[in-house]
Amino acid sequence: MGTLDYIWMGIQAVFQGPELFSLFGLPISVTIVMILAGFLTGIAVGATPGLAGPIAMAIALPILISVFGYTPDALLPVMGFLIGVMKGATIGGAVPAILFNTPGTPDAFMTTLDGYPMTQRGKAKKALRVAHFASASGDTFSDIVLIVCAPFLALLVEAYLDLPEKTALLILSLSFIAAVIGGSPAKGLISTGLGLLAAYVGTGEDFYPRLSMGSPSLSQGFPIATAVLGVLIIGAVLKELEDLWRRKRDSGEIPAHKDEGDQRLHGADIRRLLPYVGRSALIGTAIGALPGIGSTLAATLGYTVGRARYAKKKRPGAPEFGKGASEGIAATEAANSSVSGANLIPVLSLGIPGNAAAVFLILAAESIGGFNPGPSVFRFTTDSVNPELVIAFGLFTAMMVANVLNWTIGGLFMRSMGVMIRVPKHILLPSVLLLTLTAIYVQETRMEAIWFAVGFGVLGYLMRTVAISPLPFVIAFILGGKLEESARQAFAATGGDPWFLFTNPGAALLMAVAFAVIVFSARKTKEVA
Repeated sequence: MGTLDYIWMGIQAVFQGPELFSLFGLPISVTIVMILAGFLTGIAVGATPGLAGPIAMAIALPILISVFGYTPDALLPVMGFLIGVMKGATIGGAVPAILFNTPGTPDAFMTTLDGYPMTQRGKAKKALRVAHFASASGDTFSDIVLIVCAPFLALLVEAYLDLPEKTALLILSLSFIAAVIGGSPAKGLISTGLGLLAAYVGTGEDFYPRLSMGSPSLSQGFPIATAVLGVLIIGAVLKELEDLWRRKRDSGEIPAHKDEGDQRLHGADIRRLLPYVGRSALIGTAIGALPGIGSTLAATLGYTVGRARYAKKKRPGAPEFGKGASEGIAATEAANSSVSGANLIPVLSLGIPGNAAAVFLILAAESIGGFNPGPSVFRFTTDSVNPELVIAFGLFTAMMVANVLNWTIGGLFMRSMGVMIRVPKHILLPSVLLLTLTAIYVQETRMEAIWFAVGFGVLGYLMRTVAISPLPFVIAFILGGKLEESARQAFAATGGDPWFLFTNPGAALLMAVAFAVIVFSARKTKEVA
């Protein structure tokens, strides 16, 4: 069997699978319905402050398996729903970031930097249109790269990145985030250090839990939902409530943002945004192909590269990056959205997830059976059919169906979400806080998680008060476990060499770049001061 035969069989598996119902005499596959249901669910979840796609996937997976069972026919409907949630949450996540300055995910934090200032200037709907265009464009580009290059890119990455290089790459990522996003290298390093400190509480391979001070609650470590949602959302809500109280005290009224001027996205706007979308799509796709890195780094790099270009091409009178530039939204959304397709390259070829959403796709495959992500997936057999390859092309088809929904339903949704700006902030912010705490409790089901979230929220509030960005904290917390695991494996693989980061040429080069990033950024900060 040839490649085209497998592609056609994958398409048929999606469109001609088990029939759920017929519409005007045409049979409608259950997989198509599940992709649509997942996409709508993802949009609603992504647009709700305090919720995110992985939370919806975690809740939905056991329900889906109980409904569809463990048969091979359950693979595409279940994974199609999860892909729909992943795609929908990607575009929906920009809504609370733009309208309410409350990012639902770490990568959406970059969208708030320019999205919310546009809302304050009365350009909320235009900001949402920019976010949808950039997100859908980056997502589509990434999916095309996935379909064309999946086996080749994954094997190439794995061939050139050994354990020492992977460890050094993670350190380079953290140093880059600390230097570029932290406000200053010193503040960025403080935020990163706090994130690593929180990540290592109660974890590791020691006989006793680390840094737990004998507390049974701390011995289990901090759940990722409590740290990420606490610092990002609860901290932002507390700071917004304080600002709201101060404005009310000073002016006697609570300000409301209203739409002003032209909210449409014209051809000239699209032509101006395309260079930022293109660069960020390339960055996000490259980052997504790297196992274990994820969309937060892609959003940060896309925003940073876009800011450098914007400084050279800035029009007279145009707002600065971070103060309401639509190019900042486009650069961020194209980068974090283009990760979702490329992220399936290491998932399908190596079985390694690059972000939280990919974890649930692997978990679904392992739970149902009949599909084992790894090199055997892309084994083209001529004498017999490789069912795993058919499933892989079925997943590619499901992603393209979700992209069509993204360009159509997603656009209508983004345009309609502008009405949410009319909700008064003194009503909205407590609702966001309640939704966030509810989402944390649903995921963790223990009161300690609520107290942890409140504590991290206070930390996020204090960091914002002293102008320390919470993003390096969040990225360090997410990558902390992966960094330690990679370092332990590299240490063992090199025969217990404590200098493995410097004796390996590739790792040494990456470490030199990490050091240079910190030094160069510190010098640049002093020159500006």
